[in-house]
Amino acid sequence: MKSGASSVRRSISTTLAIALGACVAQAETAQTYPIDLPSALRLAGAQNVDIEMARQALRQAEADRVIALERFFPSMEAGVSYHRRDGLAQAVPPGTISDAHFQSYTPGAAVTAEIALGEAIYNALAARQLVRASDEALEAQRQDSMLAAALGYFDLAKAKALVAVARQAVETSGDYQQQLHRAVALGIAFKGDELRVQTQTEGYQIGVRRAVEGQRVAAASLAETLHLDPAVELVPQDVDLAPLTLVDAYESSDALVKRALTSRPELKQSRALIAAARQSNDGARYGPLVPSVGAAAFTGGLGGGPEGGPSNFGAMRDYVVGLSWRVGPGGLFDFGRIDASEAKAATAELAEVKLIDAITAQVVERLTRVQSLSDQIELAKRNLAAASETLRLTRERKRFGVGIALEDIQAVQALNQAQADFVSISAEFNKAQYGLERAVGAL
Repeated sequence: MKSGASSVRRSISTTLAIALGACVAQAETAQTYPIDLPSALRLAGAQNVDIEMARQALRQAEADRVIALERFFPSMEAGVSYHRRDGLAQAVPPGTISDAHFQSYTPGAAVTAEIALGEAIYNALAARQLVRASDEALEAQRQDSMLAAALGYFDLAKAKALVAVARQAVETSGDYQQQLHRAVALGIAFKGDELRVQTQTEGYQIGVRRAVEGQRVAAASLAETLHLDPAVELVPQDVDLAPLTLVDAYESSDALVKRALTSRPELKQSRALIAAARQSNDGARYGPLVPSVGAAAFTGGLGGGPEGGPSNFGAMRDYVVGLSWRVGPGGLFDFGRIDASEAKAATAELAEVKLIDAITAQVVERLTRVQSLSDQIELAKRNLAAASETLRLTRERKRFGVGIALEDIQAVQALNQAQADFVSISAEFNKAQYGLERAVGAL
C-alpha cells in the first residue's frame, strides 16, 4: 500500500486543480488555451475521472480491511431487561409444583464476543491482498490516463503541423501562380499553365480547411480526455514534432518483455488477487479447524420477587466462556465452499497466464511498430530532402526558361506530400514510443 504516495498525489491534484482553474479562466476569455506535453500529462492525472474511480476502489478496499480487523474485537451492550412469570412453577426443593406470580429485572451492561478465529484470520489476510490489488489497479489506471493524454496531444500536434504544411503549400503554389499571371499578361506564358497552377492552389486551400478542421477535432478530443471544456480550443505549443526516444528502438524484445513482467502494475494486481484467492481457499479449508471463541460478561443487578411479596435487589455478575466448532455449511466438511474457493484461485491463476501472454504480445507488437516507424522516419527525411532539392532545381530551370509549369506543379506536390509524411510519421513514432513505454510498465 502506498499511503505516502496517495497523500502526495492528493496534494498535487489540489495544486493542479487551482492552476487549472486559473488557466481555464484565462482561456475562456481568449477561447484558446496553449498546452504542451508536460501540462497535458499533469492534467491527465489531476482531472481524470477514471483515476478518481480507481482511488475510490482503493479506499473501499482499505475500508473492507478495517472491517475484517474489527471482527477480532468484542461488542458492548447496555440495557435493562424485565421478566414476569404467571402460572405454574416448580419449587426447588422439594420439587412441588404450585401456582406462582413473580417478576424480575436486570439492569446493567454486558460485553459479548463471538469470534470465528479461523475465518477472521484468513479474511484479514485476504483483505490485505485486495488492498494491494486495488493500489496496483490505481497505478495501472494512472498510466493508462497518461498514455491517453500523450496520444491525444501528439494527434493535436500532428494536426497543427499539417495545417502549417498545407498553408505553406498554398503560399508556394500561390507565388508561382502570381508569377505565371504576370507572364501571361506579358504574353510570354501559356494561359493554360496559369489555370493548372490556379487549380492546384485552390486544391491546397481546400486542404488547409480540412487540416484546420482536423486540428479543431483533435483539440476537442484531447479536451475530452483531460476533462476540460471542449468549447475552449487547445493549441499545442510545440512548433515541430521532433522524434522522441523513451525506449531504444533496437533493444532486445526479450529484455523488454522481462522488464514488463517485472514492472507492469496489472501483473502486480493479478498476483495480489491470486494471493487473496489463495488466502480465501485456505480459510475455507483450514479456517473451520480453528475454534470459534465465545465470551460474555455481565455486570449489574437483579431485582424482583413474588407478586405482593417482598422485593429484593442486589448486585449481579455473570461470566460465560466457550469454544465451538461449526460443522456443515460455513464450517467443517463444507466441501462445496472448499471447491468454490479452489476454483476461484485456479481462475485467478489462469487469468494471470493470459495476462502474461497479452503483455508479451503487446510489448513485441509495439516494439515492432517503433522499429518500423524509426526506419520510416529515416526514409521520410531522405524523401523530404530529395523533394526540396527537386523543387529548387525545378525553379532554377524555370529561371532559364527551360522548365515547364507541369514540372513545378509536380515538384510542389511531391514536397507537400513529403512534408506531410514526415510530420505524420514523426507523430506516430512519438505515440509508439509512449505506447511501448506503457507496455513495459514504466510510463
